[in-house]
Amino acid sequence: MTTIAYKDGVIAYDSRITRDTEILYDDFQKCREEKGVKFILAGKTSHYARLVAAYFGAAESRDLHCSAIIIDADGLWKSPLISEKPYAIGSGGLHALTAMDMGATAAEAVEMAKKRDTCTGGLVRTINLNGAAGNGSSATSSVTAGTV
Repeated sequence: MTTIAYKDGVIAYDSRITRDTEILYDDFQKCREEKGVKFILAGKTSHYARLVAAYFGAAESRDLHCSAIIIDADGLWKSPLISEKPYAIGSGGLHALTAMDMGATAAEAVEMAKKRDTCTGGLVRTINLNGAAGNGSSATSSVTAGTV
């Protein structure tokens, strides 16, 4: 799975890909951009393309085992995301949310989740949304990669 955390206009996410208990990659890019929309994805990587296609209106009749925080022209999209409050999804989401409740930034929260969730690991990447939280768009956000 993964951990994706949002707090104070910053989205942080890890880069680990697993299959069952096996670590496949620790440097996978989980942020995809298509048609000016950024998708920060968690879950089965084989379902990522189907979720992106469904966002753009493709019919999907099978269960999707993935989710995403999405940045489009209107800002952040992930129900029920409230841009003024911390939010986290993925296998380490509860660890990250607890860390943010205790004062951690989004990036620090993903680092903390890496300590307890075996499906979270590798680099922690961040997307900084310019302007007020929730008002950034793919045209005005920047992606930086690195460790915290």
